[in-house]
Amino acid sequence: MKFLTRYRTFNTRRKREYINITGFVHEVVGESGVQEGMALVSAMHITAGVWVNDAEEGLLQDIDEWLESLAPFSDYRHHRTGETNGDAHLKNLLVHHQVILPITGGDLDLGPWQQVYYAEFDGRRPKRLIVKVMGE
Repeated sequence: MKFLTRYRTFNTRRKREYINITGFVHEVVGESGVQEGMALVSAMHITAGVWVNDAEEGLLQDIDEWLESLAPFSDYRHHRTGETNGDAHLKNLLVHHQVILPITGGDLDLGPWQQVYYAEFDGRRPKRLIVKVMGE
């Protein structure tokens, strides 16, 4: 069994950004030499997330508006701690913080429109992502 772990740091310009990381995950899988297995892609912060969906700008705007409608920037009890990112914690729960992706024939086995996204909900500071590839 082979294993490879890689990290990537993001420091977004805006509080919320959605970054297509499919190419980076492809690179890590290729570097691993794994032919059959899985890649775990996980945001290492509870105010960020990872998802798989279509790479279409209108859809990204729809997702952003949907998340904001379900977890709007507001006054949360969490803010009594001095933080102001209660909405980011809730948005993380909606999209989750990680995905497991299949590897077949030495590459990601994604559907024709599927792309991997890092979702930042409380940016403008360094945040890390981990990609861990496991397999034969």
